[in-house]
Amino acid sequence: MTTMTAGVHRPTTPRQHSGAGRWIREHLVTMFGILALIYLFVPIFVVVLFSFNDPTGRFNYTWVRFSFSAWADPCGISGMCDALLVSLKIGVLATIVATILGTLAAFAMARHRFRGRAVANLLVFLPMATPEVVAGSSLLTLFINLGMPLGQTTIFIAHVMFCVSFVIVTVKARLAGMDPRLEQAAMDLYANRVQTFTKVTWPLVLPGIVSGAMLSFSLSFDDFIITNFNAGQTVTFPMFVWGAYQRALPVQINVVGTAMLLVALILVVLGRLIGKLRAR
Repeated sequence: MTTMTAGVHRPTTPRQHSGAGRWIREHLVTMFGILALIYLFVPIFVVVLFSFNDPTGRFNYTWVRFSFSAWADPCGISGMCDALLVSLKIGVLATIVATILGTLAAFAMARHRFRGRAVANLLVFLPMATPEVVAGSSLLTLFINLGMPLGQTTIFIAHVMFCVSFVIVTVKARLAGMDPRLEQAAMDLYANRVQTFTKVTWPLVLPGIVSGAMLSFSLSFDDFIITNFNAGQTVTFPMFVWGAYQRALPVQINVVGTAMLLVALILVVLGRLIGKLRAR
């Protein structure tokens, strides 16, 4: 048997990529993620930076010099803190009511079978999908036909209306991700329904409820379009910012935005720390 080794041509292999190209290929997803985060955080960085500005005119558009004057007197603009308190009060009340109603509705839709369940799941998304201009004008028509005076009460009702849907979706997602065997195991260990709920179900669902509550407060505090239709003579913080923008743009608005950002970061950090302590 004769083996032929001479004259055999091995197929040429493609040229290997350079080290830099291989590194870019391996870290491409990370690079896109970093670029996306930079795109998201640049406006927030501008808000924080210009809260320490000391502009020469009425508009806080160009950087002049570093100053703590706006932080020392955050209520220096007439009516701003009053509008901020209105937004905080309505946001807290709307968040409490929307979280309670949304959590109860999420448990009913996720854990129980009833006639019209599919239709109810579909209707939950309507307030989220409806344009705010349409929702605001429709609510205004409803309140006028009912003879309700426009003010904080109508703003509160409107905010609860569109916040409930977000709470339901958030809590339902948490319930769908739960392992039902955990509750079954608790009952197998002779826990009754109340003990199973308080010791197993509630701690597992609580992160979803807190997330829905935080989302509701953010939506309520930031809302302008629906609020503008149903506010009457009441001025919330977004409406004050819009009105102030017509005449000036005070630094104190950036101070409030930075303060709200710091509060949100503190809450997130505390939530992470509490989660780690529970895990231990």
